[in-house]
Amino acid sequence: MEYRITTPLTKEALAPLRAGDTVLLSGIVYTARDAAHKRMTEQLDRGEELPFPIQGAAVYYVGPTPERPGCCIGAAGPTTAGRMDSYTPRLLDLGLAAMIGKGARSQAVKDSVVKNGAVYLGALGGAGALMAASVEELEIIAWPDLGCEAVRKLLVKDMPLTVLLDPAGGDLYQSGPAAYLESLEKK
Repeated sequence: MEYRITTPLTKEALAPLRAGDTVLLSGIVYTARDAAHKRMTEQLDRGEELPFPIQGAAVYYVGPTPERPGCCIGAAGPTTAGRMDSYTPRLLDLGLAAMIGKGARSQAVKDSVVKNGAVYLGALGGAGALMAASVEELEIIAWPDLGCEAVRKLLVKDMPLTVLLDPAGGDLYQSGPAAYLESLEKK
């Protein structure tokens, strides 16, 4: 199935999504990688607010390259999501609704996705130009000293993504290979 969803995201909007579905995401998406997640956790530990509203938010694990002339962003391919796994359950408990990246996630993240009615969406690795094409605006909103890992606020339109983890516990990294093997057996 293909779905169009817009941030801020609600549990009701995410509930029908299943691993393997295609999503075209529009609205505000925040970027954050390892260093930004570490700083966000430090802020939370000090009782401070995060640099963006977390409720219903989507976070893209990306460190974009410098923008090209006439563009607001350079290549914007996903980074490996597992590097954020130690931070993720806490952010999901605070209202984070979607994460965008590549690669499998830990069992703790999978459990937290289900518990919080969230999703993990896959961006096509190696296709940074394709992902960047859906970015209409960009603003650095926190920690410019982190360079490409600074937190950015992106306005995206129809960002093409695939549901990797769904609110019902589906995991494309498990069901995808199984479906492929099953299709081979039928031949």
